[in-house]
Amino acid sequence: MLFSIVLFVLCTFIFLIIAYPLYFIVIASVSDSTLVSTGQVLIWPKGVSLFGYNEILQDSRVWTGYKNTIIYTVLGTFVNLLFTLPAAYVLSRREFRARRFLMLIFVITMFFNGGLIPTYLLIKGLHLTNTMWVFIFPFAVNVFYLIIARTFFETSLPSELYEAAAIDGCSHFKFFSMIALPLSKALISVIGLYYMVGHWNDFFTALIYIRSNELQPLQIILRDILLSNQVFESGAGVGGDAGGYAQRYADQIKFGVIIVSTLPILVLYPFIQKYFEKGVLIGSIKG
Repeated sequence: MLFSIVLFVLCTFIFLIIAYPLYFIVIASVSDSTLVSTGQVLIWPKGVSLFGYNEILQDSRVWTGYKNTIIYTVLGTFVNLLFTLPAAYVLSRREFRARRFLMLIFVITMFFNGGLIPTYLLIKGLHLTNTMWVFIFPFAVNVFYLIIARTFFETSLPSELYEAAAIDGCSHFKFFSMIALPLSKALISVIGLYYMVGHWNDFFTALIYIRSNELQPLQIILRDILLSNQVFESGAGVGGDAGGYAQRYADQIKFGVIIVSTLPILVLYPFIQKYFEKGVLIGSIKG
């Protein structure tokens, strides 16, 4: 009984440590910035105003960024899974003699790479700069996720399952598409979410390779809003009451940007949460 009470208190404490910063960002995004900066906003919002969200959502660039990011995320995640899962399945087959050598080549890329300048020259040589495809194809396979998927196929799909299917005339292609993939929903959900979050938060790719405003993802748009908001916060170009008004609501834009950029992923996560317990077990087994 004592152990259960201590465990409950400890878990509650850990939950509050994790959840409170996110909750604080939410209430700070609708509270008076002066009250937030002076520490008067702790549990409940004060001086409630939606000024920050109005400023963000009225900017047409935000909706363009949302559209671009959704396209890059959906298409990029599809391509990631399209390359990662078949490669992992092939590397998991013991009868494939070159699998250890190929796996070594993949692992080497985790420790060594050509660097930014050679990578940029390669992307430019492939005519992918300032195109949407730079978000999709150059980084189609994450080696860490490939290792997780390969380990899953090795440990969760017994060889007897393929032997039984092969007796009925099932080829590797048919076995992968009709048996392996339906049995790998947890793997696909977990790795798919990891890839999705990576695409959604991708900031560096756009910063280096994209110049057109029409192709900028949401993260770059929000960065520009934050940079312009620094001038707004200092009250530059305005005077008197207008300067105080600017300083009063400027921080709302900062916190509002955080909510706008993370809300879609937070909304999506509960729908695939049930797969994450299996996902943790997948990542804990190394073959």
